[in-house]
Amino acid sequence: MKVLVVTTVLPARKLHGSEVASQNIIEALQHNGCEVTVLGYGRKEDGELHIAPHEVLVSERSVETKQAKLKAFGWFAFSLLKRLPYSSAKYISSDYIKRVQSLLSTESYDAIVIDHAQIGWLLDVIKHPKIALIAHNLEHEIYRQHYERSQNRLAKWVYQREAKLVKRLEARVASAAQEVWTLTQHDTNYFAQFTQARTLSLPSSFANIQAEPIPKVFDIGIIGSWSWKPNEEGLRWFLETVYPLLPPSLNVHVAGRGADWITESYPKIHYRGFVEDSKAFMMQARVMAIPTLSGGGIQIKTLDAIASGSQIVGTSTALRGIANPPRTVAIADQPQQFAQQLATAVSLDYSIADLAESQQWYRDRQARFLHEVKQGMQALVTSIELDRLVIPK
Repeated sequence: MKVLVVTTVLPARKLHGSEVASQNIIEALQHNGCEVTVLGYGRKEDGELHIAPHEVLVSERSVETKQAKLKAFGWFAFSLLKRLPYSSAKYISSDYIKRVQSLLSTESYDAIVIDHAQIGWLLDVIKHPKIALIAHNLEHEIYRQHYERSQNRLAKWVYQREAKLVKRLEARVASAAQEVWTLTQHDTNYFAQFTQARTLSLPSSFANIQAEPIPKVFDIGIIGSWSWKPNEEGLRWFLETVYPLLPPSLNVHVAGRGADWITESYPKIHYRGFVEDSKAFMMQARVMAIPTLSGGGIQIKTLDAIASGSQIVGTSTALRGIANPPRTVAIADQPQQFAQQLATAVSLDYSIADLAESQQWYRDRQARFLHEVKQGMQALVTSIELDRLVIPK
């Protein structure tokens, strides 16, 4: 099958969690024999672009509001004018529409995969009978959470509006699709009211697993992209409520872009910024802390932390969508409990058996994921073949 994937940002470099998820699904399609073309923007803030052979660049674009600066006001005005979600309006451009039209006029695709509902406005451009939607999470639920937690009246209005419009867009795209692929059973249950929905057991972002253990270098590790609001919220909760309860002898290392404020506010925390090798960082930690309080879908860093074999303490939200994790995983939702679990995990001896169990969990989940993507594509193939049948009168 020839498949066109339309997405927000080209994901081959796997620089952010959503890109990891998208690229894993793309690679699973390729593994199952699909010829895949991916169309999307290049994110300006990620530096030098590296376009994979199967990717088609629309243009370079700042897609984060902070980096977009004045352009963000234009996007918001456009969203008001067209009654669209802001998170969707910022991806609309004549360049994208022309690229889609050019590809559809020169190539014959058996299926179109819409990656993220925010790209759903392309339904006005794409006229295709076989569409699959990759729903990384229920976006409208995330904006509703922001609305409920915000104390600012203007922010509450913005989040309430976004939640309402995103919910409408998600329903529209799901209703136009023959398949919706989600990352949690919760999301599958929601989208099942519109069309066929299935849960994919998304694997870790690691290309391979570590054959041998590596030495532990520090006590507690935390990693994330801190410019994303739910990540920053969880990190601040940890530093403000959990960190003061930890034994002073424990050292904490934080990795990831966007948390430079830590250096001044928490001088005893080792803030390392962006790390080239997230797997090594996770394996060097005696325990990985994942203090997620909100958000949707599944967290790539949780999957990666499990695959690393290190001990893990995470909130219930951090473990959403992950059933039957290995014994290295502990759940804690209250600050005192979280701190106690961390102190206990740090004191545990590093076990080869724990690493072996985590590696087997990694392999099992990866195999299940490939099979689930295959099933999703077989369902599309079947519907395509039925459409092509000519029944004599």
